[in-house]
Amino acid sequence: MSSETLRSALARATDTVAAAVARGALSESGRLIAAHLGAGPHLIVADENTWTVAGERLTESLREAGCELAEPLIFPGQPVLYASIENSVVIQEAIRAAQATPIALGSGTINDLVKLAAFEEGRDYACVGTAASMDGYTGAGAPMTENGVKATRNCKAPVAVIMDLDVVAAAPPIMTASGYGDLVAKIPGGADWILADYTDIEPIDPDVWTMVQSGVTTALSRPADLAAGNADAFDGLVEGLCLSGLAMQAYGGTRPASGAEHYFSHLWEIEGLGAERTPPLSHGFKVAVGSLAMCAFYEALLARDIADVNLAAAAAARKPWDGIEADIRSLFDGALADHAVRETKAKYAAGDDLVARLQPLVAQWPAAVEKLRAQLVTTAELSEMLRLAGAPSRPDDIGLTADDVRAMFPKAMYYRSRYTALDVAWELGIFDELVADVFDNIWK
Repeated sequence: MSSETLRSALARATDTVAAAVARGALSESGRLIAAHLGAGPHLIVADENTWTVAGERLTESLREAGCELAEPLIFPGQPVLYASIENSVVIQEAIRAAQATPIALGSGTINDLVKLAAFEEGRDYACVGTAASMDGYTGAGAPMTENGVKATRNCKAPVAVIMDLDVVAAAPPIMTASGYGDLVAKIPGGADWILADYTDIEPIDPDVWTMVQSGVTTALSRPADLAAGNADAFDGLVEGLCLSGLAMQAYGGTRPASGAEHYFSHLWEIEGLGAERTPPLSHGFKVAVGSLAMCAFYEALLARDIADVNLAAAAAARKPWDGIEADIRSLFDGALADHAVRETKAKYAAGDDLVARLQPLVAQWPAAVEKLRAQLVTTAELSEMLRLAGAPSRPDDIGLTADDVRAMFPKAMYYRSRYTALDVAWELGIFDELVADVFDNIWK
């Protein structure tokens, strides 16, 4: 992946104007931050772990650039810091008291907390990443769980992002494996966008597609070296994670970076899967298993020839909306059920509308299959890539059984309005058959 790709992505991004992804980038962080956010005062927000890794060097670089610094806000290293509204309010209060521009020094949780706090205070911010653990560094919005539903709060991405590959490579291997798991989602997520494009629900933006997809194969090509902490192997992974967020900025949504695989993860997070672990089970680890599930589902789908499907019969066999809503409410409770009903209603089609939606895909199925096969890898291949990276490669790696994953398929379909392979199969009337194929024939 070339730095030209990164420059092109920055040109289209709405919030982020500068990014440094290189070995030794931390030494240039002060100059970059001063150039785009001024001389301060700046408030560094970290936890004890990230401060130990890079706090003093970041401080030194800022001072060398002539920046004024407020007293840093350093959260305890234990217990684990959570992306809660309460913690974000603590940061807001510190920003307000110091009248400072915040700098997030850390990875996912710290970045999200500072991102939301800065937005609520009407300020821009910078992020100095310390691990290749997720793709949200350059993403707008901060995921928070509220009222039993994981929701993304509206807020701006950082103005500047600094990722020192030497710092990132020295992070605990479990964090790198998490980032790897998050990046593999671009494989089935991209396939979902291809289907949405064929059905004209959400056409592909070619430039945004290139930002995310052009370097994914290279970024994922050295899993063993990444697990070993070889800094030279991190360039593609880190740039790929940053490009994912920039693409979301350029597109104005998360479609370029995620598909149905993320809904497995979100629902497991709502259920508290792995929250009792130390450290808690990461988003990327759950996404990895969701990605395996969706790659297996695609294998089952691509084994079918839908070119001769009788769409009128499929539409006639579809449940009426009242029956679908009842099904949703049998799977979810409370606010989450209401959320799933709203999301599913937004994408629901029946009768002639359903036939019109599916007709272009059915008519062009051979060409669609060719594109999808070029985008996807087999479940077995993906499992081995994840294993070499130190990421989960089977459901039981994150404490799940095959039945747990099987039960999540319909929930993932109902959870969001985004159109995916799950919806295609559901509308064609073959959803249950494909899920059975996943567990009986493909993902053993």
